[in-house]
Parts: sequence; C-alpha cells; structure tokens
Amino acid sequence: MTMTAGVVLPARNTLFTLARGALGGGVIGASLTALVVGAVIRSVPLFVTGLGVPAVYALLVLLAGVPRRAREAAIAPRTALATVESVEAVRDEATSDVPVRFVSTVAPDDAPAYRVAFTQHVHLADLPDYRAGDVVVVQYPPDRPWRVRLVKRPTPEWEERAAGARIDPAPGPVLAGEEPEGSAVGFVRLLALLLAAAGVLLLFRTDLFDEDTSAGSPSPTRPSVSASTSSSTTVVSSASGTVTLAPHQSFLDQGELRKAITALTRGTDVRMGTAVVVQDRMLSVVYAHTGSQTATFDLDSLPYDRFPALVKEAQSSLGTGSPQTWELTVECLTGSLTIRVGVTAVEGTAWLEADGDAKVVRRTPAR
Repeated sequence: MTMTAGVVLPARNTLFTLARGALGGGVIGASLTALVVGAVIRSVPLFVTGLGVPAVYALLVLLAGVPRRAREAAIAPRTALATVESVEAVRDEATSDVPVRFVSTVAPDDAPAYRVAFTQHVHLADLPDYRAGDVVVVQYPPDRPWRVRLVKRPTPEWEERAAGARIDPAPGPVLAGEEPEGSAVGFVRLLALLLAAAGVLLLFRTDLFDEDTSAGSPSPTRPSVSASTSSSTTVVSSASGTVTLAPHQSFLDQGELRKAITALTRGTDVRMGTAVVVQDRMLSVVYAHTGSQTATFDLDSLPYDRFPALVKEAQSSLGTGSPQTWELTVECLTGSLTIRVGVTAVEGTAWLEADGDAKVVRRTPAR
C-alpha cells in the first residue's frame, strides 16, 4: 500500500485567540492584585473577590466548552494504518509510562496520506513494539487529523491489515497539531494583566497610601473632606476635623496622635485651634475662626508624645482599679493651656490636670 499526499489544517481564529488571551491576562492580573491589596488593607470582600474571580472564570470557560466537547464526543474517531518514521523518548520519568514522540505517516483508507508528529505515553515494556519502519494502527478525530493516538490493542482485522501492509513516508512537512500561540497573544495577555493590575491599584490607591480625597474646589481655609481607609476615617470641614481609628488601633500608640493631627492640617494654613478632644479611637479638633476673640493655641506645639503617659498615669494612680474609658481635653479658655485627662471606671470618674508642658498640677480621685 503506497499513498502520498498532504493535508491542510484548519485556520486558527486569530481574533478569538487574542480576545481569549486578553481576558485570561486581565483575570490573572486583577485577581492577584486584589488578593495582595485585600491583604494589605485588610479588606475581606476584596480578598474574597480575588479568590472568587478566577474560580468563576474557570467555571465559565468550562461551561462554554461543554457544547464543543459534546460535539467532539459524538463524532466517532477514524481508524487507519500508519508507519513509524522515528521514535524518541521525550524525557525520563520515575513512572513505568514515559512520554514518547512519534513521527509517522498516516494512511487513511479514504483520504491522502500525511505526516504527523505526536506524543503519547507508552509503557516501558511496550517500547520494543514501536520501532522505525513498523506499521501500526492509529485513531484520530476526522476534523482534527493531527490528534493521532496509537491503538495499543487493535481488533484482529486491523492487526492482520497492519501485518501485511507497507506504507511509504509521505512527502511534505510534518504536522504537529495546532500552531502554538504566537508572540502577539503573549503580548496582549501581558498588557491585559498589567492594565488590570493597575486598575485595581488605582481604585484602591486611597486605602493603600492613606491619601485624603477632597470634594469640590479647594478653598483658602479648609475644604470639607471625608476619607475612609482601612486604618482610619477622617472628616474635615472649615470649623473642625475628626479622625476615627480602626478597632485594632488606639491614639495611645506611639506617634498615632501626632500623625492624625498632621493629616488634618496637611495642605492648609490652619495651625491654630481652640480645643482638642482625644478618646481611645477618636480625635476631634476645633479650629480657630478668622477674627474670633476666643483664646487659641498652636496645634503643632502640643506635647503629643506626653499624652499617652498622662493617660496611663491617670489610669494607674487615680484609684480606678479597672479603667474602662478615658478622655483627654486640651483648651485654653482661662488664658493658659490646660490638659485634662478623665478616666471612667466602675468606681466613678477620676481627673488629672496638667499644664502646657504636660506637667501634672492637680489630681482628683474617683468618687
């Protein structure tokens, strides 16, 4: 039996391949960035989204391929004879089955012969049965002739045909299946990955970098601002500013209070205040109005580093065995700067009063 000819592969849908590559890259970039950003800003919904998006995408791809796989399964494979031109073990593996690359000429009964290269796992004990020049029985889908597979246990009829057949190698190139994705697809996938990652970072830049966002045009005094991050919530107007920390934080933490005051006055000419009230996770600042006769003080000059020590002293030495809440107030209504710390416990409320240098001048035990 001598058959010589070639076969033409179906053309690849380049536009569909590019779109699929872009969608896959976008899903990978967005999901990975959402996981990282969600972990950094402690956002459970964002972290769960990063886990869920690739799972949903994989499910959609699986469902989209169901009709195609059903059509492929409904088409019976064709059986043909083939001559083995070369046999090469792709790599050594610890298992008994090794991947072997075959180059063969397939000779269908009702179509021209063609050359094809394919890889198939073969048991070590069966390797001597496949040598160059041997005629074997193969199967392949009619619409994908490059997907050739050896028939390890053919029917007696096909065994008899293979034993008496001689197939000359077909001329022409060796078919190796569908063409691999080109550099264009890789570039589109990488670009989509980077754009998706940048989009997630852009959406959550405020949470990541603790930036304040302002609404409306800037004013010479203080615009109204509301910014929320994973660590704090800041609300600012021309008359006052408020910072609320997350549950795991406290203004007794080192540098937390000074950082909050700096954030409230950043980008403005507001430096004078009439009152500062601090609780465990809430800070309120009342700014001085232009032309106001109320006594004011420089917000930057307060002894913030001494505030935690004053609160701890009030908690430990004012007879409040198990302090529950505390409040620190700064004002200068009497003309001199006064710092008051109140601690409330089961026994009542105790007070500590200090001057502008945070030196204690008066203590009032709990009653």
